[in-house]
Amino acid sequence: KPSTMKTTMAKPWLFLITSTLRLPEIASFLSPSPKISSAAVTTKRDLSFTKLSMSATSTDTSWAVLQTAASNTAVGAALNSEKESRTVGTGAPFVQNKLRLFDSKERPKLTLYRDHAGWCPYCQKTMLLIEEKRIPINIELVPMRSYGDKPESFLRKVPSGLLPALLVEMNDGRQQVITESQVIMELLDQWHPVEDGFRQMMPAENDAEGKTRYQKLANLERELFSWWCTLIFRPEGPGFSSGGMIGKLMGSNEMSGAMKGFLECLSKVDKALASTSGPWFFDTADHPTMMDFIYVSHVERMLASSAFWKGLDLRSGDYRQQFPALNAWLDAFEKRECYLAFKSDYYTHVMDIPPQYGPGNDGGFKDDRLSYQMSISGKDGKSWELPLSFDDPLQPLYRGPPLPLCVLKAADVEGDNGNVGVEGTSYENADPEKMAEACRQMAGWKLAGNGQNVAKFASRGGSQGAKNPRKGFGAELADPYAAPDEAIVPLVNIALQLVCGALLAKGGPSAHESALKEMKAGLEESIGKDKARDVASALCYMRDRTGVPRDLPLASARQLRAHLNAAIDVLY
Repeated sequence: KPSTMKTTMAKPWLFLITSTLRLPEIASFLSPSPKISSAAVTTKRDLSFTKLSMSATSTDTSWAVLQTAASNTAVGAALNSEKESRTVGTGAPFVQNKLRLFDSKERPKLTLYRDHAGWCPYCQKTMLLIEEKRIPINIELVPMRSYGDKPESFLRKVPSGLLPALLVEMNDGRQQVITESQVIMELLDQWHPVEDGFRQMMPAENDAEGKTRYQKLANLERELFSWWCTLIFRPEGPGFSSGGMIGKLMGSNEMSGAMKGFLECLSKVDKALASTSGPWFFDTADHPTMMDFIYVSHVERMLASSAFWKGLDLRSGDYRQQFPALNAWLDAFEKRECYLAFKSDYYTHVMDIPPQYGPGNDGGFKDDRLSYQMSISGKDGKSWELPLSFDDPLQPLYRGPPLPLCVLKAADVEGDNGNVGVEGTSYENADPEKMAEACRQMAGWKLAGNGQNVAKFASRGGSQGAKNPRKGFGAELADPYAAPDEAIVPLVNIALQLVCGALLAKGGPSAHESALKEMKAGLEESIGKDKARDVASALCYMRDRTGVPRDLPLASARQLRAHLNAAIDVLY
């Protein structure tokens, strides 16, 4: 039964992390290669792949056909255009941007070094400040120690290896390196003042009341962080009677001291947010400011870890009543494109948290915890399986734009405010068929753009692959130096091409269903029984290493994971 294999292969925590040392072409396994001209004609037969040769030449041709097919979709054409804009420093926020110019015409003298995979909360909050303040800057992506070696060129500049790091080019040609996210963020704010047209992110020097509130909120954030660490990373102590609203909310009279302390601290945060007229911590602007960024990167990780290790769904209806201002604040963030560009899903977080903070401890509300763990890790038979539900009950997808705005516009997906492809609104009432097709096609575009390299990476999952010849890393299963199982690379290419064809199907649900049937028929015809298990293992390896947001936004990543599972079902 395929599901048996899925349970075995979905080892708990490591997703696709690649090193620039062994496979430089796979900086991100779904990084698209240069687009193919859309002049070529793509036929239904091109996408069926029922008879594929395993020669290198035909493999190249098949991926080229798929790149053309992707470019011929409105979604793919929009993503190609957006990719070109990013290379010159314009375009939308994106987790792997290397240059941000905004309205500047000058070469930036600032370079931010941040983590490649999107794991680091301190890099995330720094990038949110840069995006919201629109600061021109160069960006270099560097592996965290937990999943790869840092380049010597970076270590020569930053011997400590700390991320984020800011390199400043002085007017006299000298360079200065600054570490510590808080210092970097405060300096960036000071160097880009309101008088020069930049947004204000901290209380003004003459705002004594604002500075006092800022310091109190900073202290409260450290208190919340401490309670979170106590709850998640230490064994929970015995429960005790908990009265009041929190006790009633829990539906239980027994709660550990750590959980009670964490929830009561969240109540303080909720009260602080409720004291302002808008959703943010300060009323001085209609946009998030420094304090919002300081909180949100860790609150995002608290949501994932509390659900997975403690059975606490802090975005549920009950908790929205208990913490209304906190949830309104999160909703406001999720309506902003720049936040969504850096937002992870729960699966990515529960894999990236242990290497940075230590292993989480199971506890809390057992029944809910077990249910959430199955959902987050794709083992509940629903969250990573076709047909997918429109929304994810644990991780709501549509409280803001679930895909880049250019994709939503190209797909003619209307937001709940009646406008097509805009931020600042939810998409909970969007056309589900249009949305699903846009999500699929974005995943297909990403896969087609780097298909051969993806197949090599996935082939590490074969029985003769993933044999690390060098060393291990803190992140479980991270193997940046592992070689693929060469014997199955051609077959994995075929399997992924078939998956890609199904993702790119145009014409609504019936066309997609036909494409899935062709995918399954192609797998049965092209992959012999003697190699089917190894190919299925390779697809599991890739599925479990699909990271959000680095590879795809969650709304699109869930489609890729589910289509990989559909192929695995056929093979095993």
